Amino acid sequence: MSKLVTIFGGSGFVGRYIARRMAKEGWRVRVAVRRPNEAIFVRPYGVVGQVEPILANIRDDASVSAAMAGADAVVNCVGVLTERGKNSFEAVQTEGAERIARIAAQSGVSSLVHLSALGTDAESDSDYARTKAAGEAAVQEHFPNAVILRPSVVFGPEDEFFNRFAKMTRFGPVLPIVGGTSLFQPVYVDDVAQAAVAGVLGSAPAGVYELGGPDVASLRDLMHKMLGVIRRRRLIVNLPFWVGSIMGFCLGAVQSVTLGLIHNGMLTRDQVRQLRKDNVVSEGAKGFADLGIAPTDMDAVLDEYMWPYRPGGQYSVLQDSAANLRNT
Repeated sequence: MSKLVTIFGGSGFVGRYIARRMAKEGWRVRVAVRRPNEAIFVRPYGVVGQVEPILANIRDDASVSAAMAGADAVVNCVGVLTERGKNSFEAVQTEGAERIARIAAQSGVSSLVHLSALGTDAESDSDYARTKAAGEAAVQEHFPNAVILRPSVVFGPEDEFFNRFAKMTRFGPVLPIVGGTSLFQPVYVDDVAQAAVAGVLGSAPAGVYELGGPDVASLRDLMHKMLGVIRRRRLIVNLPFWVGSIMGFCLGAVQSVTLGLIHNGMLTRDQVRQLRKDNVVSEGAKGFADLGIAPTDMDAVLDEYMWPYRPGGQYSVLQDSAANLRNT
């Protein structure tokens, strides 16, 4: 019988790519999520019955234990960019990570891959970065042989980075950003998935790997690149951090007053704190090179999924060709 991997958050942005790759490796894949009825799309990643979504809540020991019953390997992709209801940074990224690692060790799981993030810092004033660091510490305490991946901002068709800013360009001639000079090292989602698979298969030695793409650029430069891809002209305005903090506070207040009915998915005060620091791979850190993976360039991917934001959408190439003909 083929081996079984349980992927917590396996229908999420990064998790679905790991699930697809593990299915191609011939493994049975158990996609553990809060809403399995919304994760049916993962089933075609393998043959009938090979990839199955199941109900799991990482805030509950019994649920986590049931989800990894009989599993040979476990991957934890669960994380939150903004807090909502009971899914706080502490509950998900610290307590949830600790729970998965502890139960994986108790269950005799052979390998554990934990998806963290660049910028984790136990002393950070950002709750996101601090709880990520605490989660890593808990994983290493309970499962010393775990592979921990720290990607920079992840891009790909379902990302919440380029897609979010591209949507903003539809609402006016100005594109406001916060932290325009902060540096990022965007990494392609499938490269992160490939690194996770290496951890599951045992070809990646235990430890922490910082994952960044081949390009380092400021947030402003990344926005210029995005605008070039979607063929729109917008004035990029870099707002001061204090303005961003006020905006984040107001948006968070709206979420609180409406009891979460209006979710703040735009900007939070915690995100502003994160933007004060660069998000690039540390000098001397283990990374893609140690995994034998050549990271994908943004230019090779952005064109494939950003075209819906162009003024002409899927017809933009035809429009350009017609314009060239008129000019000849």
